[in-house]
Amino acid sequence: MSIEKDIPAIFLSQLSPRAIETIGKVQQFVDTNCVPADPIFHSQLSTNPELRWKLTPEIMDKLKLKAQEEGLWNLFLNKRYAEGPGYTNLEYGLMAFYMGRCFTAPEATNCNAPDTGNMELLARFGTPYQKKQWLQPLLDGKIRSAFLMTEKGVSSSNALNISTTAIRNSKGNFVLNGVKWFALGAGDPRCSVWLVMCKTSEDAAVRYRNHSVLVLDAKKAIASGKAKVIRPLTVYGYDDAPHGHCEIEFNDYVIDDEEMEHCILAAESRGFELIQSRLGPGRIHHCMRLIGAAEYAMLKVVQRANTREIFGKLLKDRENFMMEFAQHKINIERCKLLVLNAAHKIDISSTKDSQREISIAKIETPRTVLNVIDWCLQMYGAEGVSQDTPLSYMWAANRTLRIADGPDEAHLFQLARREAKQFAEVDEYFQRYDQNYQRLLKL
Repeated sequence: MSIEKDIPAIFLSQLSPRAIETIGKVQQFVDTNCVPADPIFHSQLSTNPELRWKLTPEIMDKLKLKAQEEGLWNLFLNKRYAEGPGYTNLEYGLMAFYMGRCFTAPEATNCNAPDTGNMELLARFGTPYQKKQWLQPLLDGKIRSAFLMTEKGVSSSNALNISTTAIRNSKGNFVLNGVKWFALGAGDPRCSVWLVMCKTSEDAAVRYRNHSVLVLDAKKAIASGKAKVIRPLTVYGYDDAPHGHCEIEFNDYVIDDEEMEHCILAAESRGFELIQSRLGPGRIHHCMRLIGAAEYAMLKVVQRANTREIFGKLLKDRENFMMEFAQHKINIERCKLLVLNAAHKIDISSTKDSQREISIAKIETPRTVLNVIDWCLQMYGAEGVSQDTPLSYMWAANRTLRIADGPDEAHLFQLARREAKQFAEVDEYFQRYDQNYQRLLKL
């Protein structure tokens, strides 16, 4: 399939010839290698509970080698990072669109969460030591990472509620206490580093300066016995082995002298700044992959409609099916424009200045795509909710994005507050209207 139909015309002039070539290569790589690899990946997962979290499917290593050979590696690191291939957020967004078609593509190209966000943080804020110790192995795909932010029992979408503490003892070493959960990637046997959002101060006068991000050696922490991976959590019944969404408990875990020298990312008390920096581009990545998933679900439903006969008539020949199909295509295109607009805004300004566009894309895309995939499931009937199609897993993964990276309600409220700042301008507008109306009456 040609990539031209997938790129909105308004953005074509913003893409470099090199990026257009790479977008085409990503599409070819995903369709030829990754989509067929998905069932192989899942078949190679061990069903033995003792081994399920210790082994990784062999097919993934083969996909990674192929991706590296074709230069499709670390594509997410945009032009501001010397460690990346130098594409814009807009250009990578279109690559992520194709990666969203299947499960294996993001990791196969080393563009998988949470490593992407963690690598961006380390590339932007890391010390030379942190970059050598953790960033380079992540860039090489030799290790994996986890980001520990969400907490059990509190509304973590408001980071002020995060209560896991890192308090200095009499020797000046941090002592961690608290429970984190839904730590993506923490179950992976290759997970070697945790980035932990925690409370390092109790100063009520500067609430947004009380948190820090610590970079911890995951294997050392677990070996201490004071940091424990309690369990992998399921998402709609899926455990996402071997990576997992894990619950992790810190119980008086003391960061030793050697690690203390290198454990703070950027600086103490800059936690809020760091997580906002991490989440902005990440939301674009998520949303574009979701749109790719929606498009793939629509391809699957076309395959169904071409062969499924209902009361003597193919599904594709039924008017109600075609009408709904067309409406879903419109909805997908709307989301694509919203997300790419946000990506372009980041490119020409900054993540901070693009919060409005990011929020709109983050709100609209997951709920729209959820409706699309839900309709595709309905068109498949019982087969759609079984393991014989990828649709049920796609639905489950998409549903979580209405909560992950900030729930719909949080983004809607923030967007509403931002828009409300302009309410006074509306009064001024209509005051000028009244003045102009009176002036025109006197002519």
